Amino acid sequence: MKALILAGGSGTRLWPLSRKNYPKQFLILNDTASLLQQTARRLLNVVSPDDLIVMTNEQYRFYVGSDLKDMAGASGDQHGFHMVLEPAGRNTAPAIALGIKYCLEKLGCSGDEIVFVSPSDHVIRPDDRFAEYLRLAESEAEKGFIVTFGIRPERPETGYGYIMAGEGHEISAGQLPDRPGREYFRVEKFVEKPDHETAVRYLDEGNYYWNSGMFAFSISTMVEELEKHAPAISEFLGMSYEEMIAGFEKMPAVSIDYAVMEKSDRVVTAPLDIYWNDIGSWDSIYDVMDKDDKGNVTKGDVLTTGTEGSLILGNKRLIAAIGMEDCLIVETDDAILISKKGEAQKVRDIVRELNRTERKEAIEHVTTYRPWGSYTVLEEGPRYKIKRIVVNTGERLSLQMHCHRSEHWVVVSGTARVTIGEKEIFIHENESAYVPKSTLHRLENPGKVPLEIIEVQNGEYVGEDDIERFDDRYGRHTTP
Repeated sequence: MKALILAGGSGTRLWPLSRKNYPKQFLILNDTASLLQQTARRLLNVVSPDDLIVMTNEQYRFYVGSDLKDMAGASGDQHGFHMVLEPAGRNTAPAIALGIKYCLEKLGCSGDEIVFVSPSDHVIRPDDRFAEYLRLAESEAEKGFIVTFGIRPERPETGYGYIMAGEGHEISAGQLPDRPGREYFRVEKFVEKPDHETAVRYLDEGNYYWNSGMFAFSISTMVEELEKHAPAISEFLGMSYEEMIAGFEKMPAVSIDYAVMEKSDRVVTAPLDIYWNDIGSWDSIYDVMDKDDKGNVTKGDVLTTGTEGSLILGNKRLIAAIGMEDCLIVETDDAILISKKGEAQKVRDIVRELNRTERKEAIEHVTTYRPWGSYTVLEEGPRYKIKRIVVNTGERLSLQMHCHRSEHWVVVSGTARVTIGEKEIFIHENESAYVPKSTLHRLENPGKVPLEIIEVQNGEYVGEDDIERFDDRYGRHTTP
């Protein structure tokens, strides 16, 4: 079995922590691991790293590589797992079709190979029970079904799509322990997110399940269903992998639910009898995190008095909350979100307005991660910008040039190897180097500890796009 992790999304519902340039699958929220790392760890109870395929894009590939760098495997991929880069965001149906093509052409899979598709940003526990359901899905998919995982609803939720279950079938004895959930059901239909009254009715009727977005199928089954229900996507499977990549942007931008699941008569659902949370809002974050005796979730430098049932996530500043009840407060370097619980779905409206007015807070954090480390913008104004740059051990920036700004570097800790024009020098703590405009330069960390420097930029333009690369070890675009 191959496991396909969908990690190309740029969700907005967890703003201001999740942003387009650093979405929620890379956040560490309820664990010491990111949501992507938790997803991979969960799947590795059943499959090996060689069977793990992460679908992402060029913008996120270094985040994926960093998160999963410790995986061991014999796949030949530099990471041990496989990474497929989508050339453009075209929703889940084209992404899954591309993943299938990769399995067939690059991994040599047959049509009988089972593929399990999972989002990269859900919380599921315990892992061992999930592994049991995963093996169940594999065995049922071998019979020609598309197996979905349904979640037993606990409340009349309006933020999820629903699955209407029909006729039930017993699971083969021995596949699951003697616990609730020993059946799978034919799927009668998929239902879009309902209003509250309809969601209450679904809960009362008892045969509706939340759609988890996880499912398993054999490659031949999905190829047949794409041919039948989504020929505009299916025709790309007849191309080579390279041709499919080249024409990817021409594929219809549709979800797999709309393209196949809502139309196929081969879909069954297995209700999950374990904890599941799609971390789709700040209310979901509150639900999944540990609480104190007042029902508060706090992180960072937080003081509360007379405050109950609230989520307060601090960053660098002290947050003092007095007399708050059922509130959400999330602080980052450049933004603070304050909301009543139950209203968090409207965060999308805030992000939409930020995008409309071209506010950078919708796109990027003050700290930006790069394959070599990170930089944090400390201050900026007309003709200047000040950054804190951290270069990881053994890493180096590209050989580059700026046309509109000079740079002055001061080492805070560590040792830097600096190339400026034809000259190469080492600078140490409390030493500095100056890079004039239009001069080739490079910064490297040859030491055993992270290199931290303060960079002062000065010039008529200090935008991040004033950069021309001439050599780059990370495969980013360079000028010949």
